[in-house]
Amino acid sequence: MKHFSSLSKYSIVAGMTFCLWASVPFVASAETTHEVSLGQQISINHGHAQVSGPTLQIDNQGSRHVAWHEAGEEQNKLFYVKIDPTATTVPEAVQVNGKGPSVASIHQSPGLALGTNDEVYLSWSSPQTQKSKNPFASTLRLSTSKDQGRSFATPITVNDDETPTGHTFDNLCVDAKGTVHLAWIDERTGKKQPKTYVTRSQDQGKSVAKNLQLEGETCVCCRTALATAPDGTIYVTWRQILDGKFRETVVARSKDGGQTYSSPVVVGNDQWNFPACPHRPASIAVDGQGRLYVAWYTEGPDDVPGVYLATSDDEGQTFSPRKKLNVSQSTFPDKPQMAVDRLGRVLMVWEELSPVRHEIFFSYSLDRGQTFSQPQRLNKAKSQHPAIAVNQQGQGVVSWVEHAFPNNVTMIQDLHLPQS
Repeated sequence: MKHFSSLSKYSIVAGMTFCLWASVPFVASAETTHEVSLGQQISINHGHAQVSGPTLQIDNQGSRHVAWHEAGEEQNKLFYVKIDPTATTVPEAVQVNGKGPSVASIHQSPGLALGTNDEVYLSWSSPQTQKSKNPFASTLRLSTSKDQGRSFATPITVNDDETPTGHTFDNLCVDAKGTVHLAWIDERTGKKQPKTYVTRSQDQGKSVAKNLQLEGETCVCCRTALATAPDGTIYVTWRQILDGKFRETVVARSKDGGQTYSSPVVVGNDQWNFPACPHRPASIAVDGQGRLYVAWYTEGPDDVPGVYLATSDDEGQTFSPRKKLNVSQSTFPDKPQMAVDRLGRVLMVWEELSPVRHEIFFSYSLDRGQTFSQPQRLNKAKSQHPAIAVNQQGQGVVSWVEHAFPNNVTMIQDLHLPQS
């Protein structure tokens, strides 16, 4: 692993690729038509600073957009950087909350979405300003850039209550009309009664609509996720508590631009009986034909950890039988993340843990989730917090945090899908 001096904190690592595939090998060129290939790998060295996992997007021009939280002595910071596809160096990152409030916690990454007119949207939580006995009390923020990430407006407040509780585990997406949709978890209805809330912004992040509470009891720390379909349907997923004990991944949908949502539908029917919050989010995506994909972690019903995928071809009303993606019998899979392009090519990344290992594994499907390549390791040093994104031009990007002692390093690996 190459370490960078303070004068060159952000640098492209040229020619640094991993040929990891066994049955379906990675190749170093994009000329083949049935394999995934690797492009540049980027390394962001944070030095000794503690950082969250990255969140990232890749636009249709191939620029990578990356955001993360970083611990500071007086203020936890939110950073964003845009990396052009032909860049040989990485620009200095923008501190989004430079003159604003601190980030509440670095234990989760910010939310990141790209607008229809090159806007950049970031969701994050800051500590509540009023005195509270609740150390986790926070305010949900939305920061907007209209100059392609060079600067960000003063963040607005998303939650429309002042309850001294957490407003966090948020995510966001942007639909084809440019509306920003947000989802998160809070306990404004009462202690130990967490709920999932949604709202939307139709004026490029200047304001948000009245918060809408979704049905059911929510698992308090499993992050929400959203996706938008080509026909404008909005999907939101979260982990719900059923019968007071089962932790089930569910999906609700909106057919009216986020004004109302359906009752949630159970995805895997895992019957995972767990007496606490597992702190493991689901991931959701939609392809160009409207197929809905959901990836999640569960230990139900047999107490065996697993990473699973299910799909729906009827707008989330029913789901296919779950498909297990991890194959190792000696490691503990965790925190799956997924990206799907318009052709239904599915990119999956997750953690694999053992007492002596902390690794990042990647697998993909070129047939709309029917079959997957053999999972293979991407990292070199101890790693965690994977993230993944894909654009509509067959370009993907995967990222994770690698603990290359004594530094924390964000790795960003370009992926090229077969030409369509």
